[in-house]
Amino acid sequence: MNEHDFSEIYAIMEASFPASECRTFDSQKALLKHPSYHIITEKNEQDKTIAFLACWEFTQFRFVEHIAVDQGIRGGGLGKKLMIRYISESDKPVVLEVEPPVDEWTQRRIGFYERLGFHLNHFEYVQPPLREGQADLRLQIMSYPGTLDEQAFAPFKEILYTEVYGLK
Repeated sequence: MNEHDFSEIYAIMEASFPASECRTFDSQKALLKHPSYHIITEKNEQDKTIAFLACWEFTQFRFVEHIAVDQGIRGGGLGKKLMIRYISESDKPVVLEVEPPVDEWTQRRIGFYERLGFHLNHFEYVQPPLREGQADLRLQIMSYPGTLDEQAFAPFKEILYTEVYGLK
């Protein structure tokens, strides 16, 4: 992936997520060297990146770290298209993190994933900080194609904490 394409992806990421939910530009770019990390993009007719899905491929499961569509064209089905394509590529379970459903926006986001067949799991989960100096972030896990209990999620969590978040 070239610098220009990554810059377009990161601009969408910064506009779509709070700083607590994304790495710095250099830290995010460094992930491109990790063999398990991939970014799927959607471009327009002018070859500009308009949406992306950043994911991790592991032996037991797949993890969607970020999915975002350019703010100017949200609501047109592009995020749904990317996610459907992604989950149809493998029979492995897919997990992702969401903010707890405390307001209309977070409830709508969870509803988006539920309409795609994801399930909100009801156990405690904390995302380790993505940037130096940040606190842990209380999130919830959604899973596809079925629900997970905390015990079933435990091996996934261990891999996320070591591979994705770099905890030893």
